[in-house]
Amino acid sequence: MTHLFATVTPSEQNFCREPGRETAMAKDILGEAGLHFDELNKLRVLDPEVTQQTIELKEECKEFVDKIGQFQKIVGGLIELVDQLAKEAENEKMKAIGARNLLKSIAKQREAQQQQLQALIAEKKMQLERYRVEYEALCKVEAEQNEFIDQFIFQK
Repeated sequence: MTHLFATVTPSEQNFCREPGRETAMAKDILGEAGLHFDELNKLRVLDPEVTQQTIELKEECKEFVDKIGQFQKIVGGLIELVDQLAKEAENEKMKAIGARNLLKSIAKQREAQQQQLQALIAEKKMQLERYRVEYEALCKVEAEQNEFIDQFIFQK
């Protein structure tokens, strides 16, 4: 344990009585005990330099915390913006998928309609061919009947 007060011999008393020397000795003794005087000559447990560094560190920490708060606000705004853009992109994607599906549906409908029309055309061609054959047969019958009528008229 360090003692705050030391025994002083008479010769040291004269030495200590020099102006400012007693104060310096007291400061040294108190300094060894971990006690210091600040700029207002108040007794402090911490060294004034350590106190100043602590105050500076406290101010830097406050500035850092403020900057972190600002950063969090900026990042929060950015996250909200990105989320909004993602929702809009998802909506546009869904619209595009819907439009693509509609186009596929329309294309399938047109293909089915085209097949129906082609089948109808084929059916009409077959009907036309039947009518053509029937027409030719009827023309042949007409020609035979006209020939028969002509022969009948000439025989009379």
